[in-house]
Amino acid sequence: MMGRAVDPVALSQALIRCPSVTPVEGGALQLLKTELAALGFDGHIVSFSQEGTPDVDNLFARFGKGGRNFCFAGHTDVVPVGDEAAWENDPFGGQIIDGVLHGRGAADMKAAIAAFTAAVAGFLADNPDFDESISYLITGDEEGPSVNGTVKLLEWAKARGEVFDLCVVGEPTNPNELGEMIKIGRRGSMNGYITVHGVQCHIAYPHHGDNPITRLVKMLDSLISEPLDHGNDHFDPSSLQISSVDVGNNATNIIPARANAIFNIRFNDMHSSKSLTDWCRAKFDEIGGRYDFRVEVSGESFITPPGELSELMSAAVEDVLGRRPALSTTGGTSDARFICHYCPVAEFGMIGQTMHKVNEQAAVADIEALTTIYRRMLDRYFRQ
Repeated sequence: MMGRAVDPVALSQALIRCPSVTPVEGGALQLLKTELAALGFDGHIVSFSQEGTPDVDNLFARFGKGGRNFCFAGHTDVVPVGDEAAWENDPFGGQIIDGVLHGRGAADMKAAIAAFTAAVAGFLADNPDFDESISYLITGDEEGPSVNGTVKLLEWAKARGEVFDLCVVGEPTNPNELGEMIKIGRRGSMNGYITVHGVQCHIAYPHHGDNPITRLVKMLDSLISEPLDHGNDHFDPSSLQISSVDVGNNATNIIPARANAIFNIRFNDMHSSKSLTDWCRAKFDEIGGRYDFRVEVSGESFITPPGELSELMSAAVEDVLGRRPALSTTGGTSDARFICHYCPVAEFGMIGQTMHKVNEQAAVADIEALTTIYRRMLDRYFRQ
């Protein structure tokens, strides 16, 4: 089984040609499972479902049964292509033009999956007596609701007795050039939905009614009048942004019966979704009146403090590129927010400039360099 080489660019192309727009598997997980089986991995396509959400296929694969377990995590699902006419090339064509691979998933994050697979193939070929473990946690639901993906796959793996010693997530962490940034944490994210109830009346006789807009404006102002915090050593300040205010009133002579607003809080590790929910309610209660308030939490903030994992990853980048990456917690959410409850986790992958855009792309040279970086991570970790 061992000794088989994997071309990271050819595998990137093959994965891109699988139209795996969330939640459709599109053949990508099955392709990866087949590639890993040829390397000696024991792979499982695991499907999860929940009422009101689409069924999702996921992949767990492991090489080895003992020793330390180096886990690589990511996703084969991609966002929709958008306006296909705006693409210069077939979004699922995987074409290489002037040294650049084009297609949906090139940056986020099929090329990283291919690079790690090629790195593992080389590592196993050069270490035929390897007696520890390497695992894959690959979901088809990262770009979607994230309900039937990594969370349930981790629970499934735990029930099987799987234990991970560390995890590298292949998200596109680099803003402009490969090797710029490793993500050692992420901010939490929650949406708040508030409806303020009033009493409708003629606008010329406001004393006959209760204007909910006035109270809603005061409530929103109370949320944004002071910063939530000023950040800390690892996180930027938390951010509260109002994304919608809606009354649905087309009449100019009526005070409406209700007013709605939506806001988002991206919060650092100085807060939790519960503490922020309690804080919001306290602010609203100070204004008074009848209101409904609910929150949806995408994830809590987390951090893997600088240490063994970040040093392992940083040293590998420096070995290959001669530069020391910054350790960052910027950006949106990722599935690392779920993995952090099981083992130390950090993220490093491709350049993210074109992710989720038309004409998504990745330089062939970067795919090859990322393969070498992942290989150095494996070499450094298992020689310890």
